[in-house]
Amino acid sequence: MSTDNPWKVLSSQKIYDNNWITLTEYQVLNPAGGPGIYGEVHFKNFAIGILPLDEELNTWLVGQFRFPTKTYSWEIIEGGGALNADPIESAKRELAEESGLTAQHFTEIQRMHLSNSVSDEFAIVYLAQGLTEGASSPEDTEQLVIKKMPFEDAYQMVLNGEITDSISVAAILKTKILIQEGKI
Repeated sequence: MSTDNPWKVLSSQKIYDNNWITLTEYQVLNPAGGPGIYGEVHFKNFAIGILPLDEELNTWLVGQFRFPTKTYSWEIIEGGGALNADPIESAKRELAEESGLTAQHFTEIQRMHLSNSVSDEFAIVYLAQGLTEGASSPEDTEQLVIKKMPFEDAYQMVLNGEITDSISVAAILKTKILIQEGKI
């Protein structure tokens, strides 16, 4: 089976552009050779996820209302990083900004595409350990609630469908596996 691109682009038109995303509509020939359209959201930053974990296996979740889904969401600490920036520096900034935490150790635990049928958004997820608490300083666009809890409670929230954010689900499930394997 070939892994080459079966899509043929006939033309493209930028539909929308701002500081964070570009939306492009493509006129295409699909893999079967038929004409069609394809919309693509290009992200101008990468996504960063940070799961803080202390020595007692507590973690911190961030609660906030998410405009696109019109729902309140519990998540690990997340943000964006410039494509040309060191992802670790972006992770340190987001961890401190949203939770007030600083970490001595960051371990990359996951790389993932968040919705690859319509976007090129790419995420890097870190486990943050060796934590020190401080004051948070969220951005003007963020109205956050920070909650410290046992990691096992966050894991149960994933299993119960209370956490639906893809970065958070992946990070929490991956961390659970690492704990079970004795790697944490």
